[in-house]
Amino acid sequence: MHNKPSVTVWNEYRHEKSDEDVRSVYPDGIHQAIAKFLLEAGFSTQTATLDEPEHGLTQERLDQTDVLIWWGHMAHDEVDDAIVDRVQKRILEGMGLIALHSAHFSKIFKRMMGTTCNLRWREIGEKERVWTVASGHPIAKGVRLHFEVPQAEMYGEFFDIPEPDVLVFVSWFAGGDVFRSGCCWQRGFGRVFYFAPGHETYPIYYDKNIQQVIINACQWAADHKNPGTPFGHVPEPLERLGN
Repeated sequence: MHNKPSVTVWNEYRHEKSDEDVRSVYPDGIHQAIAKFLLEAGFSTQTATLDEPEHGLTQERLDQTDVLIWWGHMAHDEVDDAIVDRVQKRILEGMGLIALHSAHFSKIFKRMMGTTCNLRWREIGEKERVWTVASGHPIAKGVRLHFEVPQAEMYGEFFDIPEPDVLVFVSWFAGGDVFRSGCCWQRGFGRVFYFAPGHETYPIYYDKNIQQVIINACQWAADHKNPGTPFGHVPEPLERLGN
């Protein structure tokens, strides 16, 4: 592995092309905004988008990726199932996955969770307060006990996901709702982190608190690899059998 993990930031890159409100916030795309602060943090970083051949996720690209960040919203169904299979295989082999915001409905996240991943939502630009509830977890390193996002899309419970292995962040919204906004799981040899803040019409990925969480998550998700565990037929027993 590199001194810093190799990260691929995947984005649909559709809203930024079709919606002036989104383009005004992320003129080069959400993927480029995320890649910029990861590069500044020292990560080997590249991007991929939906409309590239094989969605930019060739086998070669995935083989070189320690952590895959996924942002999707309006075109989940356009992701080829064969690419989802490819990504899932790499996660089970040890590649990390970080699903951001509306990627809760992405094919790959639902595949890894095995549930609908449905939730409640409201978009009126209300304040979100993110609480750290696992302060000793690596993803929470350097993150305050709580911080505020001035305008956010509300995601609320019930969130139809498997019980997280570790719940790192919980969000409260000005309208009164709460949400499990930062969740960790182990899948095979891969680590999965879901982080909710990040609606496309708000400058959330420019927020230093949000950036710190994603930077920490990239390091955490890359720090667990298949140690070479052997699978398959074992022709000889460890102990002598019989008389």
